[in-house]
Amino acid sequence: MSRLGTLGGMATVARTPRSTLPPIIPVLALGAFLMCTTEFLIAGLLPQMADDFGVRPSRIGLLIMAFAVGMIVGAPVMALASLRLPKRATLVLALATFGAGHVVAALSGSFELLFAARVLTGVVTGAFWSAATVVATRAAGPDSSTRVLGVIGSGVALATVLGVPLGSLAGEHLGWRGAFWALAALAVAAAAVIGRFTPGERTGAAVSVGSEFRALRSVRLWLVLGGTVLLMGGCMGTFSFISPLLTKRSGIPLELVPLVFVCFGAGSMIGTNGVGRFADRRPVATLIACALAAALVLLLLIPLSANPVTAVIVITLLGVVSMAIPPVATGLSVRLAGSAPTLAGALTVSAFNGGVAAGSAIGGHTLNTSLGETGPATLGVVMVALGLIPLAVLAMRRAGRTKTSADNHGVPACTAQLARA
Repeated sequence: MSRLGTLGGMATVARTPRSTLPPIIPVLALGAFLMCTTEFLIAGLLPQMADDFGVRPSRIGLLIMAFAVGMIVGAPVMALASLRLPKRATLVLALATFGAGHVVAALSGSFELLFAARVLTGVVTGAFWSAATVVATRAAGPDSSTRVLGVIGSGVALATVLGVPLGSLAGEHLGWRGAFWALAALAVAAAAVIGRFTPGERTGAAVSVGSEFRALRSVRLWLVLGGTVLLMGGCMGTFSFISPLLTKRSGIPLELVPLVFVCFGAGSMIGTNGVGRFADRRPVATLIACALAAALVLLLLIPLSANPVTAVIVITLLGVVSMAIPPVATGLSVRLAGSAPTLAGALTVSAFNGGVAAGSAIGGHTLNTSLGETGPATLGVVMVALGLIPLAVLAMRRAGRTKTSADNHGVPACTAQLARA
């Protein structure tokens, strides 16, 4: 069994019925929605921001990359920097700094200052995620850790779907600077609410930076992280170029493409919330099943994208399998880290974003090959297939440990493996 319930001196919370969530979980989901909305908001504000700064829209698009780089670097760095802070303080400070970054962005008169503000907001978003992962898993207990991470992931799924249209709507009525002021105000409100509902911590053994790094010696943890990079790169790299696939191959009018994003979002909600009950019992098997399902969906997308109806169906399924992966991988990483989950959770956040960045960067080049609009999906199949390799090694190592443990205790290996896989 996992040892999450005893980690780091957090006040012990009694196991709740499966139908009941600790109050902090939906609050953290709202925080995740707010902080991830800003990542996608830029896409809906491109015209206004490009006109204001007198640059090409493609240069404004670099602000999305700036946020992603901030998250990749910021998650592990800020996890270590805030390690000795109470998690409640980390969450509140992250949101407060997030709000301040948006104030700086709203007041900026140069693109360089705006770029720096975006990096800052990405860094503190990474800090929020690493702290939220630990708070959520401790509050729910080991038997429901993946389930609650899925609920928090629902905030990300909503942000994926609503971020761009919200940005466009805000740009029309408030201007891009007004949209950033609104996000700053919402961040302050969210900080107050999260500060109110985050469980307190009791004094206990001092948190050790050394123990966090020692947890990284786990080969199994790195197998999960490596698989996560490849899986998310394959899935979300494909999703990044769904628009040309839909308009040029499926024949869907450009104005209807946002509705397909809604279908992807609906699938994401199903994936993040539906996977928990399986992953909490058999995390490795569930992650491998998600990877196999992702490979199948991406493979089907190549021929079925020629028809608009089947294309929409497969993209909805892509939302299900893509967004099922993060809560499973995060929950498994935290389990494997044992008594030092903070840095492991942060590195999982970096793995997600690193995979998305790599998949998107490489996928864009495939559009100019003979594969055309199906290039990103073809690359996605290859990346997910490669991601299955470290997961297969993980499963074999787990089976070997189970057999050794069973032999030492005189238990039939097959029985022990069924009980713990």
